[in-house]
Amino acid sequence: MAPIPESIVSHQQSCVLELVYAQDKRYKLSYEFLRVHSPSAEVQGHGPGQQVLQTGKREVRIRAIEPVGNYALKLVFSDGHDSGLYSWDLLYRFTQHYEAMWADYLKALQAAGASRD
Repeated sequence: MAPIPESIVSHQQSCVLELVYAQDKRYKLSYEFLRVHSPSAEVQGHGPGQQVLQTGKREVRIRAIEPVGNYALKLVFSDGHDSGLYSWDLLYRFTQHYEAMWADYLKALQAAGASRD
């Protein structure tokens, strides 16, 4: 079971969501990263291998952060996307694998001849 952040700060200028855990452990996830890795069916598909590569999300912003019970956040993005529920487990996994996941995303974009813009 993943830890629950003690605080969550949305930094609009730098476009990052900061998660602060016990012992002042701080992690920053870019809005773009959160958007392209949304847990929604629109992004992940309905089964293995059905993921949809998200392109053109470099300028995406988070418009709102809504708590979902005691287990998740709903992020509302500037491109209208709002259907993913980011559980505490998922957010913590993102903090632990951010660099590798981001590198994989950039490789997938390049392989598809697609762009972040």
